[in-house]
Amino acid sequence: MTQHQRTLGVEPGSAPLSAQEQVVIYEARQILLRYLSRNPVLSSWQAVLDYCALTIRGEVERFHVLYLDRKNRLISDECLSIGTVDHVPVYPREVLRRALALNATALIIVHNHPAGDPEPSLSDIAMTREIQKSCKVLGVTLHDHIIVGIGREVSLRARGEI
Repeated sequence: MTQHQRTLGVEPGSAPLSAQEQVVIYEARQILLRYLSRNPVLSSWQAVLDYCALTIRGEVERFHVLYLDRKNRLISDECLSIGTVDHVPVYPREVLRRALALNATALIIVHNHPAGDPEPSLSDIAMTREIQKSCKVLGVTLHDHIIVGIGREVSLRARGEI
């Protein structure tokens, strides 16, 4: 499987996409990204999951924070850290420092699992709780921590971890 196919979300072991199919998927993603950048209201939970599944992928772990205003409009989607194939360093201080600089009142933290399985590790859960504690002290709402896999996303809030 090529890096490009993994980026497009092709399941391991599935039939490879043709070059034409890859181009169509790539162009559709570019159109959706342009739309989302002009219309940054994440109006439903499905819109948030779709946005994360589309934008936060890759062969290495990436840690993003979606900074939101009082009406849950996206102020900024920032990649705060890039890691390795199975680890990304996260610093709660940096997450909150940027939230305060942007005047964000809420945030959603997101990272990917390049291997495809979005189930949270114990360190994912512990890191989420550290950020949640910091948010509470500063009056910032942590809406969720979403882990993006291949073809599936996991919400730590939905699992009762937040």
